[in-house]
Amino acid sequence: MDIFRKIEPLLAEYLTIFPVVGIIGPRQVGKTTLAKNLVSRQLIHYLDLESAADRQKLTDPVLYLQNHIDKLVILDEIQQMPQLLAELRGIIDTDRRPGRFIILGSASPTLIKKSADSLAGRIGYIELSSFLVSEVGVENETKLWHRGGFPLAYLAGSDRASMIWRKNFIKTYIEKDLALLGLSAEPQVIERFWRMLAGVHGNLWNSENIGRSMGLSHPTINKYLDLMEGAFLVRRLKPYYVNISKRLVKSPKIYLRDSGILHAFKDIMHEKDLLDDPQVGASWEGFVIEQIIENIQSVFVDGQAYFYRTQQGAECDLIIEHHGKVKAAIEIKMSSAPQISRGFRITMDDTKAQHGFVIAKTTETYKIDENITVTYLSKFLNDILPNI
Repeated sequence: MDIFRKIEPLLAEYLTIFPVVGIIGPRQVGKTTLAKNLVSRQLIHYLDLESAADRQKLTDPVLYLQNHIDKLVILDEIQQMPQLLAELRGIIDTDRRPGRFIILGSASPTLIKKSADSLAGRIGYIELSSFLVSEVGVENETKLWHRGGFPLAYLAGSDRASMIWRKNFIKTYIEKDLALLGLSAEPQVIERFWRMLAGVHGNLWNSENIGRSMGLSHPTINKYLDLMEGAFLVRRLKPYYVNISKRLVKSPKIYLRDSGILHAFKDIMHEKDLLDDPQVGASWEGFVIEQIIENIQSVFVDGQAYFYRTQQGAECDLIIEHHGKVKAAIEIKMSSAPQISRGFRITMDDTKAQHGFVIAKTTETYKIDENITVTYLSKFLNDILPNI
C-alpha cells in the first residue's frame, strides 16, 4: 500500500535550496523510503552508518565522497557518525550546489552533536512524523488513532500483528536505541520511566513526583525527558504566556507522540477496547494535538503550539500562535455533543484568540457561539486550518 507523505513537496523544495537536507524523525517512521522514493529518478549513493562496512568506507570521507560528486548522497542514521558533519562542511564549501546530500537521523539536531554549528546556513531540517490522517484518509482515522502511525504498525495484517510490532519497537528502543542517544540507564529503568510517561499522558509534568517514585533526582528525570523528546517519542507542550497579571501554570504538558505506542503500554489490543479505557479522553486529546501540530508547518512557516491554563481555572487544550497573535484556541472533546466551559471562554478573552474551535467526535460543523465553532478533526485539518 503506497501512502503519499505530506512533506514530499517540502522535501523537494528544500533540495533546490540547501546543499544538505536533513530528514529527522523516530526510527521506523519511513525516512529512508521517503528519501529513496523522492530521488529515484536521479543517481544516488546510499550509505547506512549503522553498517560497520559503510562506516569503514568513510575513514577518509573527503576522498571517498569525491568519487560520488555526481550523485546525491544519502547518509542514513547520521547520529552514528556525528563527526562526519564537520567534514561535510568543507566538502560543501568547495561546491555549494543545492541537493548534494540528504542526511537521515533518528535524533533531533540538538542530539546530533555539532550539527547546528558545523552546517549552519548549509542545511535545512525537515521532521517526518508517523502517518497523518490526511495521508491515510479520514475513513481510517480510528484505525490510525488505535494503532498509531508507524508504517509497519498501521499497515500490519491484524491488530495482533500491529501490537507485536509495537511491543518489539519499544523493546528495541529500551535495549539499544535510547542508550545510543545518551540515555545511560539500565533497560528496566528506561522501561519504567517510559511507562510512567504513558501514565501521565496529557497531564502537567512534575519531575519531582516522577523522580520520587523512581528514586531518581530531579535533574536526572529531566535529562531522561529531554532525551525522550529528542528521540521524537515524547511531546512537551509548553504553556502560553500572555498576561502577567494572571497566575499562569508554568509546567509543560506531556504526551507520548504516537498513540499506538501509548496503547501498547496499556495493552489495548483492539479498537473496541479503546473506548472502554479510562484514559481514552487523554489518548484522543494527544492524538488530535499531534495531528494538528504536524499540519501547522504546512500552513505557517513559523507557527507555534501551546496550551493555556491559569490557576483560576481558565484553560484550553491547544493554542495556535503566529507572529504574536493567537490564531485559534482549541478544545478537544470525546463527546458528540460538547459543551463549552466558562474556562474556555475566559481563555478566548485572555489570549484575544481570533477563533475558537471545539474538535469533537461529531460529523457536523456548526457555531456554538459567535466566535466558537464545533467541528471534527478532518474538517479542521483540511478546510479550517489552512484558512485561519
